[in-house]
Amino acid sequence: MHIAEGYLPPLHAAAWGVAAAPFVIHGARAVVRQVRDEPDTKLLLGAAGAFSFVLSALKIPSVTGSCSHPTGTGLGAVLFRPPVMALLGTIVLFFQAVLLAHGGLTTLGANVFSMAIVGPWVAYGVYRLTRQLGGGLGLGVFLAAALGDLATYCVTSVQLALAFPDAASGIAGAIVKFSSIFAITQIPLAISEGLLTLLVVRLLVRISPDELRRLRILPAASATPAASKEVDA
Repeated sequence: MHIAEGYLPPLHAAAWGVAAAPFVIHGARAVVRQVRDEPDTKLLLGAAGAFSFVLSALKIPSVTGSCSHPTGTGLGAVLFRPPVMALLGTIVLFFQAVLLAHGGLTTLGANVFSMAIVGPWVAYGVYRLTRQLGGGLGLGVFLAAALGDLATYCVTSVQLALAFPDAASGIAGAIVKFSSIFAITQIPLAISEGLLTLLVVRLLVRISPDELRRLRILPAASATPAASKEVDA
């Protein structure tokens, strides 16, 4: 991630584009609904997209044809749910491909599927599970951002392995090879992203608690000091 322009065979690139398209269309509807129902959250929505753009633009070489970087999608997934991030992530990846030459237009579908679809859904699932098991907001946000990041790279490893299976061990061997190379840089990056996302949420709890209540991140009756105590848990 990002998989470079022209790196995937045309059939693979097209297939990932088809697989991603329904999620992006659903995400566009979710964004329209979010803006219509909660117009006061538009600035926060834009900030979630900008957060993902900035973090995922930090590129660290990892393996031929790809690279490692934070994804920044966990924050938006927790705040606005995964469908919204499908559209925001697509916009982020499109402009990075056009303006920064990160990824590409032919590989946009594959990159969207891993970073804007699977990553946010894993992040949101981890967040919800952590809260249901009694974990605090802070722990939920940290695990969501870190594991959502790692999930993105697991999917990217599968995408590359399907396109370029190992001559001796096939697709399974290629998955191990690509994921092992990614892990060297991605595990510390995922931990760093989890900590940074946690800091952002702590800041939001202090300066925008009302918006977090509208998004049901904080209980409706929470006072700011109580909310701050919860996010530290």
